[in-house]
This record gives sequence, C-alpha cells and structure tokens, in this order.
Amino acid sequence: MAPVLVLWLAVCLAGTWAVDRGNFKTCDQSAFCKRQRALKPGESPYRALLETMELTNTRLTLQLINDNNKVRLLLELYRLQGNITRVKINELKPLKPRYEVPDVLIREPPTEPLSLLSQDENGVVLSLGAESQRVIISARPFRLDIMEGRDVLMSLNSRGLLTFEHLRMRKDTFSYKVTSTVASVWDNVKRVFSSQADPDAEKKEEADPANQAETTKEEEEKVEDGMWEETFKSHSDSKPNGPSAISLDFSLPGVEHVYGIPEHADTLRLKTTENGDPYRLYNLDVFQYELYNPMALYGAVPVMLAHNTQRTTGIFWFNAAETWVDISSNTAGKTVFGKMLDYVQGSSETPQTDVRWISESGIIDVFLMLGPTPKDVFSQYASLTGTQSFPPLASLGYHQCRWNYNDQEDVRSVDAGFDEHDIPYDFIWLDIEHTDGKRYFTWDPHKFATPKDMLQGLQDKKRKLVAIVDPHIKVDSNYKIHNEIRSRGFYVKNKDGGDYEGWCWPGSASYPDFFRADMRAWWASMFAYDQYEGSMENMYTWNDMNEPSVFNGPEVTMHKDAVHGAWEHRDVHNLYGLYVQMATSEGLIQRSGGVERPFVLTRAFFAGSQRYGAVWTGDNAAEWDHLKISIPMCLSMGLVGLSFCGADIGGFFKSPSTELLVRWYQAGAYQPFFRAHAHLDTPRREPWLFGPENTALIREVVRQRYTLLPYWYQQFYHAHRTGEPIMRPLWVEYPQDPATFAVDDEYLIGRDLLVHPVTEEGARGVTAYLPGKDEVWFDVHTFQKHNGAQNLYIPVTMSSIPVFQRGGSIIPRKLRVRRSSTCMEHDPYTLFVALNPQRTAEGEIYIDDGHTFNYEKKEFIHRRLSFANNLLSSVNLAPDAQFTTRSWIERVVILGASKPSKVTLKTTDGQVSQVEFDFDASMSVLTLRKPGMNAGADWTVMLQ
Repeated sequence: MAPVLVLWLAVCLAGTWAVDRGNFKTCDQSAFCKRQRALKPGESPYRALLETMELTNTRLTLQLINDNNKVRLLLELYRLQGNITRVKINELKPLKPRYEVPDVLIREPPTEPLSLLSQDENGVVLSLGAESQRVIISARPFRLDIMEGRDVLMSLNSRGLLTFEHLRMRKDTFSYKVTSTVASVWDNVKRVFSSQADPDAEKKEEADPANQAETTKEEEEKVEDGMWEETFKSHSDSKPNGPSAISLDFSLPGVEHVYGIPEHADTLRLKTTENGDPYRLYNLDVFQYELYNPMALYGAVPVMLAHNTQRTTGIFWFNAAETWVDISSNTAGKTVFGKMLDYVQGSSETPQTDVRWISESGIIDVFLMLGPTPKDVFSQYASLTGTQSFPPLASLGYHQCRWNYNDQEDVRSVDAGFDEHDIPYDFIWLDIEHTDGKRYFTWDPHKFATPKDMLQGLQDKKRKLVAIVDPHIKVDSNYKIHNEIRSRGFYVKNKDGGDYEGWCWPGSASYPDFFRADMRAWWASMFAYDQYEGSMENMYTWNDMNEPSVFNGPEVTMHKDAVHGAWEHRDVHNLYGLYVQMATSEGLIQRSGGVERPFVLTRAFFAGSQRYGAVWTGDNAAEWDHLKISIPMCLSMGLVGLSFCGADIGGFFKSPSTELLVRWYQAGAYQPFFRAHAHLDTPRREPWLFGPENTALIREVVRQRYTLLPYWYQQFYHAHRTGEPIMRPLWVEYPQDPATFAVDDEYLIGRDLLVHPVTEEGARGVTAYLPGKDEVWFDVHTFQKHNGAQNLYIPVTMSSIPVFQRGGSIIPRKLRVRRSSTCMEHDPYTLFVALNPQRTAEGEIYIDDGHTFNYEKKEFIHRRLSFANNLLSSVNLAPDAQFTTRSWIERVVILGASKPSKVTLKTTDGQVSQVEFDFDASMSVLTLRKPGMNAGADWTVMLQ
C-alpha cells in the first residue's frame, strides 16, 4: 500500500502546484443544488394554514402546506432573549427523523413572550416586544416579515424559494407508475362523488395530515437524475433516503453589504453569485486553493452578517450538511456614476440584497439576529454558540513550524538558532513525520527516540512544542490505537455496515466516529501522560486533515452514504472537524486534572469551533495574492466568532522571495495566530537564512509582536467575555461610515490599533484610510499625529509596517523582550497614552497566571486606565478578584501632550512623589520615567 500511496501522491503533487477544480463539484454537478437553483422566484407553492396556529407564551406553531403535493410542514417560531428570532421548519410527519444539529449551541436558548396583535384570513401579526418589533406571517403564499416601526428588517420566502423535499419511499418504477395511475383514477372518482355529497370534502382531505406522506403522480413524473443515486467521477452515492434538500430565501431591504459564511478565499464583502456558482459550505481538503472564488474550503460557518448605516443583522443557518448560498442585489454591477444618476433622477429603488440558502438534508433552523449594532450581533451569536476560548498566553507568541523537523537534533538546532540570532519564539511544531509510520500518538523510534529529553530541553528555556494528531488511523493490527478503536466499534461505518476505510497519509486508514460521545471520551483519554508516551505538560496538539480528508474519496473526503449510527455522513459532514477538536481539547484539559488551558489548532471548523482553540487558513502558497487574501479570510472568521486565526507565514507551498517573506512576517505579527509553516519540498526558511539584513527585519517585527503581548492578551480576554472579534473590519467600530464597508486591506486590533500591512511587491508606499471624523491617529513608530476621515499616503521601506494607535486610548506594552513570553512574565510595563482633546483616553490592563483556568475562580487583575484633565489613573475593574503581580510600570509615554511643569505620583497608601520626565516638543511626546507603581495597584499621576 505504501509504495502505491507514494506514487499516487507524486502524481497529485507534481507539476502545477494548483488546485484541480475537476476534483470538486460545481453547483451543476451537485444534484440537489442544481435542482433547487433551477426553481424560479415568485412561484411558491407553500401557504400557511392559519386555522392550525397555536400560540403559547414562548412559541408559535403553524402548519404550512405545499399545494402541489399536499405535504405539510410544521413552522415553529420563537422569540429569544437578546433580540433574536428563531424559525424552524420541519416535516409535520416525516417517514423518519430528520437531522437536527446537537452540541453546537451552548444551551437551549432562553425564550421571551410572544403576543398576538392581530389576525385575519390573510395572516397574523405578532409582537416581538421592544422597539415596536413585530412578525407578520402572510398566508398565501407563505411569507414571514420582521418589522420595526415602518421598516422591514428582513423577509423570509418573499421570493417564493422555500423548498422542503419530504422523505419518501423509493418504489419500483413500473409497478409504482401502474399503481399510482390506478390509485389516481380511483381517488378522482371518490373525490367527484364525495364532493357532490359534501362540498367541503376537498378541504377536509387537504387538511388531513395522514395524506402528507403520499406522493402524487405529478410529483413522480418530476423525478430527476441524482435524486436517488448520484455519481461524481468514479464515486457513487447511493442516497438511500432519496431527495431531502431544503432551501429558503431571505430579503434584506436597504442592505448592499453582506459578510461572513467562511471559509472562502475571497473578499471580505461577499459578492453576488448570479453569474457563477453560489458560495459553497462543505469542509474539504483543497490542494493549493484558488483565490477570489466561492469554492468550499476547510471550514464552514453558516453565519452571514448584513450591514448598512442604520443597522447590523445576522442570519445563522443552523445546518451541518453541504450548503450553497446564493446572493443577489438590485444594485450589483452599478457603477458609482450609475448610483449618482439614480440619486439625481430621484430613483426610488431601495437597495436590497437577497440571500438564498440551500442544504442537502436536515431541517430549516435559522436564528435571525436583529442587532441593531455590530457588537449586539456578536453578543447574540455568542449567546448561542459561545465565545472564543481563552488561550494560554504563550500561544499568542511566535510559532515555528515546517513539514517536517527531521529529528531531535534538528529541533535542538533550530531552537538554538533562535537564541543565537536573538529572535523570541514560544512554540516549535512537529508534523506527521515525527510519528512511527504515520501512527498518531507515537514517535519515530530512531529520529525521536527520547522525546521527553527534547521536551525537557524546551521546558528549560520556557518553550513549548506542538505535535500533530490527525483523525485518520492507520489500519494495522500491530497499532494499539487502531486495535482499541476497532475492538470498541468506534470507527465510522460504510453503507454496508463494515468499518469505513480510505487512503490518507498512513496508507489505508479508518476514521473514528467522533459523533459518538463515548468515542470522544476515549479519544480524550489518549492524551493522558500515561497513555501518550513521551508527552509532557509543555506539549500541545494540532488537528489537521479533519474535514475529514480521504485521498481516494469523492472530492477528497468521506462518502456521503457512510454511516454514523442513525445518520448518514451527508447529514453531519461539516461537524466532523469540530468534534475532533472538541475531543482533543477535552483531552488536554483532562490530562492536567482540569487545571491547564489547552491549545489546539484545527483546520476544519463549524459554528462553535471557537470554543476549542485556533484555526488557520490552510495550505496557502508563497504568492503575494495569498498574503493579501489572508486579511479578509481572517476578518471573515472573526466576524463569526473565530478570533484565533492566522495564515502560514511565507506560504505553505512554493518558496517566497525574501521580500515576500519579510512582508509576510510583518503582516503575520499583527494577526492573532502567528505561525510560519512550509511544505516538505520547500527549502528551509528559518528566519536567519536570508542574510543579516533580512534577519534583522524579521527579528524586529517578531519583537514588536512580543512587546504587544499584554494588549493581545487583553483582547483575547475581552473576546472570551463578549464574543467580539479581535482582528476586526473598520466598519465594526465605524458603522455609519460607508467608506469603511468594503475595506479589507487594513483592519483594527481591538478598538485602538489600526494596521495596514504592505502586501504589494516592490511597494514604495501605501494609502491607508484613517476612519472617524473626530478621531486622531498616531503612527506607533514615529508618533506622528494624523486626523481621521482621510486617505493617508504613507511612504514605506522594507522596515515599514503602517500601524496607528487611536487617539483616546491607552495601550500597555512590555519593552523588555526575552527568548519567550513566559520569560517576560514578571517584566515591567510601559503605557502608551494617545490623547484626543475631545475625549478621555482609556485602556485596560489584564493580568493572570497566563496558563490555568484559575481566572474562572477570580484569580486575575483587571484594571481601567484613564487619562483626563491631566490625571492618569488606574482603577480596579474587578474588586472581587484576587491576584498579585511583581510587574510594575516603568514608563509612561504620552502622545499629543503638552509640557508640564512637574509630575507627581500618588499611591493608595497616600504617598506622593515626584516623577522624572522628558518632553519632545517637536513631536509633543511626554515620557514619564520609572514612576515605579505596581501594575495591580490603585494610583494617580498628575501633570501640572
């Protein structure tokens, strides 16, 4: 098997280093997508049966009927806490249960009362409580509108594209046609006679739910290819349950900008799809993906945000099956001149974006997050699926990785190289070659014979290691992990009931069924120190290939008719990676007795994956466009909760020029997850291998990252508490500024740092948009002050990365950079205070032990820093928390200041002392030297 696999991989990886699009379906090649997309708007067969409505204090239920086939659906509507409306649609009486996604919501969402405002034969009006919000359900055809005052916020089925393919029995073609024809004739006879006796007979028959499983002759004649069996390339999908697709359209009046639904290598603002494929959500291992197209990639989060100057809303399509998303707009394609002409001519057309979701199976379960602000939507989504996990502080440092570091001596040499060249780092990584023949949870007995010695060597320098553990398990009777999983019956099954097998890195492999709670518990137990031989507390985990990747499977993934207990893989596919990371994360927590925070990187993800660790943008390439696309890709992930995002520095495939490598380090140092990674066949690219000048440039930007770790850590704590993204688009903070709505070549870190990486080859300058008409922005390198609401041209050299601090903010840094973040734990802080005369300058400082869950026991320091009326103060934001720090404030740098005559420090014990200072009149920068107060204490500094 191994030689065959090597030959197969050589064929796949040779030559063009580009995606083979023929390996992946288009909508036309996906039978359910093609079938649904062929439906025309405005011909909805669904109507609401208002007489079936039932309203309790927390829920409305209502039956819908498809007038073409008389199949009934059950609509459920809930008003949830926090300005969220939930809409569920399922078959009223399905032949068998349809899949509903478990384990993603952090709890059953709490409801709030619904009340009926009015009802007639055309529809009902319900109150959603505050702000005059109401739901209008129209009967014929069925339509649901959410309004606030006179404004329509969102409409469902306004274009009539609701579809629900009901489950049905597959019948022999010939006998079924004869039987159905006879039955149809007999039914017509009965209908004629009964209607003569009872004029309401037809309505009664229509209202009888028992009729809903019947399939009409007209429907039978519409059976299309791919409904009961589908073939793609050499792969056959048996589809034992037949057609089961669902779709629903949403109209967003007043909206021209929509975002989200990662993962796609595309712009931040989603494009219209009328002239091409819809955006696809189906976790796939895509070899060197193409840019600026809607192809599916490694992860899928079915959440879309819509934004205009008045409001932000969100749609969470809660479905784990293959999903396609169509987007259309009545302003798409109009030039700026065309829009101006509309305005001059008094055009009354309101901008509108229409979105249609199409999924292969499951039910319609959608959460409508009604904002109204961007941060409200983040909070609403976090209330459903949770927030970003709070990572160990060290994981925010620099990570050095490649496929593969060869042996223990190679690891030792690379580790020593960082010290020799004075470049800090925290983690070194081992890819698949560290194992014994791609058997995960093992070590190569020759190259990594004494892994604990290697780990102890890193531990002595306060550094750590990440080892890969993939979810494909080598089929080998001499491999303990395989034998355990097989004996317990924990593997995914094929359609015939045997263990599913496919090809991956080890050759023939089987795949643990992570949808089983007992399987996940067993997997977690394998990370215990007495189970995972050679592991130590400074070793963490990387889950790759967890889409899952199956080299010889359809679209390089698992067959859809593989079986997870009662469910087909088609129902659950996009959840597989989430469950792998969930079980791994739990294993790392359990091994420490629940004390230590885990770090787990995953390639595949779904809604809720933010609770379990970090993500990255997958197998990118050493090309300038891949550097550029890393920004909108991570911004899109942050909008849907996945804040811990980064891209492989330098590109995974190919070899970067030294200019590209340096620019990528400069960009990556200002993204949440900061890791360099490279393919097995690329030349080595440790930071010191490109000459002294480039080594110095890389060293400088890595050190910049380490000085800002206090700010990064504070941002992660805030994201963990609120669900707000760390790396965020400008429009999140400036929601009424249309100039920010499509910007995706710059971004904010939290509220207070604006970053515009240099992503053009040979760039001599960049133009950055500085938002906010009342803002001022300070260049963090030169301290030069710039006004907001302008496009600023910035000359750049190879040492430049344009970064600005917002006036009115205070950012803590640690300027004593050491070999790793842990070595800096007790070092002093420098506070950078950027002034804006129109507002108080504010910031925060957060300190805990950096690695345990003790912060949940109120063992932390959280303080508010503020500067107003020449007073700089520190106030406790968590008086019930208890923690002490040895760190102190060694310097305060105030930007935009005036020269004081003296500076005094007052501490809580009443002591008053003079503080030395320097003032640079040319730049209006005041530096207070060695004020000396403890970082966790109350104090006030007065400028006189």
